[in-house]
Amino acid sequence: MRETVEVIPPSLLAPSEEIHAHLVDQLNLALRRPGMYGGEMALRTLLDHLLFVERQPEAFAQRQQAWEDRGIWSGTGVTGAFRDLIPGRNYECGMASVYAEFAQQRGWLKPDRALATDAYEALKGRARQWAGKDRTWADVTSEFGAPGVLFGGNNPLYGKTLGYLSEDPERPMVIFHLWNGSLPGAESWPPEHEQPLLLAVRYGEGPFRQSFTFTPEGQRMKPAFAEPCQPR
Repeated sequence: MRETVEVIPPSLLAPSEEIHAHLVDQLNLALRRPGMYGGEMALRTLLDHLLFVERQPEAFAQRQQAWEDRGIWSGTGVTGAFRDLIPGRNYECGMASVYAEFAQQRGWLKPDRALATDAYEALKGRARQWAGKDRTWADVTSEFGAPGVLFGGNNPLYGKTLGYLSEDPERPMVIFHLWNGSLPGAESWPPEHEQPLLLAVRYGEGPFRQSFTFTPEGQRMKPAFAEPCQPR
């Protein structure tokens, strides 16, 4: 016996404004916890749905081409561009930061904090030189305050990415990539570091690799090895 499926009449469906708001909220959650929400594919799906609701489905293809021109897009998406730059699964947090930059420009990103123009320019002007020495998560937040977006959760035993952004959505986000985990071949857990270590600062709209400034530790940590950027 076939089961009867009740069809919901259009009059009972959520209006487009509510659908859009719901998708924006889900995107902001997925950006902050990419591993828990399904990684890059989940972000792609949410972006596709949002752009469909906004009747601009071609916008992601345009962004993808821009990313490919800059060296951000690979055969495995944005994730692949990070794999030989950021160790282990910490690149998942980095990948989310690239999608967050697109969300910021579309007006979808809901930061926890945005910097006034003067404060943003001061941070951007200092970040690369400041990253010339090895730093920790605590050093970054002590120097620059809480990030606008934390990609990867609050657990210090796992890597994460910190995004600092201006009140002007057209200004590029300043990204700090941090790592924590076990060394290759080590079986012990938790890791030896109490705080995630800063590997690189990234910002700018030029070629992707040229947008990175690596700390000495970041240089030592290449190539990558496998550790999660956050609990799943």
